[in-house]
Amino acid sequence: MSGAALAPAPATDQRVRSLVISARQAAELGRAQEADRLLRQAECEAPQHPLVLNEAASRMLRSGNAAGARALLERTAKSHPSHAETWFNLALAQRALNRNDDALVALERVLKAEPNNLSALLQKGDIETSQGRTRAAAMTYRTLLQMLPPGFQPPPWMEAPLQQAQQIVDANAQALEAYVAEGLEALRIRHADQSLRRFDKCVDTMLQKRRIWRQQPTFMYFPEMPAIEFYERADFPWLDGIEAAADDIRSEFLDVMSEGSTVLDPYVADPQGLPMDQWRELNHSRRWGVYSLWREGKAFPEHIARCPKTVTALEARPRWDVPGSGPTAMFSLLDAKSRIPAHTGPVNTRLVVHLALVVPQGCGFRVGGETREWHAGKAFVFDDSINHEAWNNSDLPRAVLIFDIWTPSLSEAERDLVRALTTRIGEFYGTTSSGGL
Repeated sequence: MSGAALAPAPATDQRVRSLVISARQAAELGRAQEADRLLRQAECEAPQHPLVLNEAASRMLRSGNAAGARALLERTAKSHPSHAETWFNLALAQRALNRNDDALVALERVLKAEPNNLSALLQKGDIETSQGRTRAAAMTYRTLLQMLPPGFQPPPWMEAPLQQAQQIVDANAQALEAYVAEGLEALRIRHADQSLRRFDKCVDTMLQKRRIWRQQPTFMYFPEMPAIEFYERADFPWLDGIEAAADDIRSEFLDVMSEGSTVLDPYVADPQGLPMDQWRELNHSRRWGVYSLWREGKAFPEHIARCPKTVTALEARPRWDVPGSGPTAMFSLLDAKSRIPAHTGPVNTRLVVHLALVVPQGCGFRVGGETREWHAGKAFVFDDSINHEAWNNSDLPRAVLIFDIWTPSLSEAERDLVRALTTRIGEFYGTTSSGGL
């Protein structure tokens, strides 16, 4: 008889599945007689259905008849080769008979049909661990753990196996890190006079201590730009003059703030009702307030006149001058106990500079996988098209000067064309902005 002839009719299949599921639920609730009755009914209606045969094999396993269960499941697998549950139960029977290699073969059949089968991955990792193949087990368990959704709450029976899986993955990661460090030690000593920052990030990524962060601008993506989270300070020697003027810039900012926070505009001022949950807490709020000299290409003459030393210091920068979008230069005040949620900027053709002015303890800034603190009077350059966020956990406001510059990777011809492209798109849609920082 062919496999097709053994396949149950759709109506019968649905009926049997319902009976078997009901029987399992009754058994879980302790209603053994009801469970037996439902299973007998399923057996009478479709004795060769794979679910019925699997239930019979499971009863054999529970009673200690692993050999009988294995024989029944092997026959079932031949007639229903794509039935993942049959292969999983066959793996359990093989394990009960200490036939771990055969159990692994059966588990691979499960995972071929159902790659996300957590129970099969747990069984596979457990067998590999029992065989002393801890590195293989770590890879299996790592695959499993990466599949778990955020906030996953395992059933009670899965808690201990998942803890074991995590311990094996962690131990393997530590062993790999130590092995790699030992092999690289001599080369690190040889190149101790060189900056190895990029290579260190490469190692952390290979060891899965660091995720890969990519540029994700919300308006314009320019291909083949380097995705660097924080740029090397030495690459921007013109920042020396701006940092030298930091005391004057801070004094001008404090003079502005002597009039109170009402001189600030909310950084986020989206129309009410937009589906922008990430900005809900800061929308139209001066908890993140700004005093703009330029914003998205618009000059604020009164503000510029009030901060002449700041404006003079900024003349050295390669300003990002894109009509309707840049330049931007502003004082940014983040209130106490406030957080700017993770977000990305509109383009990757510019970089953003922060000059720290007033920085209490408890403030931080993350770009991609790297977190830094501000230091008063010092500047850093970052790519804001990479996911970033800021926080002020202190009891005092934090203040920085923010401004944008062209990314050094663009040629003059490319800069001209980016300006023209941005302008044309804005004209087409009747807008004048690419969306701010």
